[in-house]
Amino acid sequence: MPLHLPALNVSSAKRPGPAGAGLRTVLLSLGIVAGAGGSASAADILPVPEAAMAAPASGWTFTVAPYVWAPSTSGNVGFGPVKASFEMDFSQIWDHLDFAAMGVVEARYDRFSVFSDLLYMKLSADAKLPYGIGAELGTELLQWTPAAAYSLIKTDRGNFDVLAGARLWSVDASLNVTDAPLQLGLDRRHRATWVDAVIGIKAQYSLTDSVFVSGWAIAGGGSSDSNWDLLGAVGYKVNDRFSAMAGYRAQGIDYEDGPFVFDSVIQGPILGGTIKF
Repeated sequence: MPLHLPALNVSSAKRPGPAGAGLRTVLLSLGIVAGAGGSASAADILPVPEAAMAAPASGWTFTVAPYVWAPSTSGNVGFGPVKASFEMDFSQIWDHLDFAAMGVVEARYDRFSVFSDLLYMKLSADAKLPYGIGAELGTELLQWTPAAAYSLIKTDRGNFDVLAGARLWSVDASLNVTDAPLQLGLDRRHRATWVDAVIGIKAQYSLTDSVFVSGWAIAGGGSSDSNWDLLGAVGYKVNDRFSAMAGYRAQGIDYEDGPFVFDSVIQGPILGGTIKF
């Protein structure tokens, strides 16, 4: 008879434990970014106002943008007959974060741009199953989004772009029973990799010579039933080369392949910086 498990009660006791050394690794790894063949975009993903462009308008500009995302996550995971729901706020994720790397790179020429956004998190958490059975939930998530964009509107104050690309997902989820009195065969592990097509819009606008607002809305599907990604941010231009930004990002994924189900929403504040060349 299939066993249906209720929601996991994730403990906040000690993406990314190994928190002590892992957290230092997180801070050191924030500069790791993925490039799409050396052509990538942070000015549009973590956008910077046109006034911040240091290079001539007629030439190429390149941007590197490491960032820190502090999300909470909730959703459902199914391993065939074993099904569970989960919910972790940022304090729990931070305590159980083994490693993380996040960043964007971009290349822009006039109205055209190409960019790459990379997100990698490896985290684990203590969990409780029914009847007092202890377990550990582990998740390793890789997300890579290469895309190309075109500015429908481009002025000295900002731009409005349309984009199209792909989003690669790789999820390794495991559920390991740690203190069951009997071997119940509840341990589960599944790795899934898939690619979705995505389209969207992104925009930026300079409120002053130093302050700007930016954001994007991306959605898609294909291998998954659906995925979406929303970002809104306020930024400050330190000088022609450096800018800082703060905002909020939320994304969701609904994926099912045979016995494996991964349905998750990740959302929380985001902090980042941009370096232009």
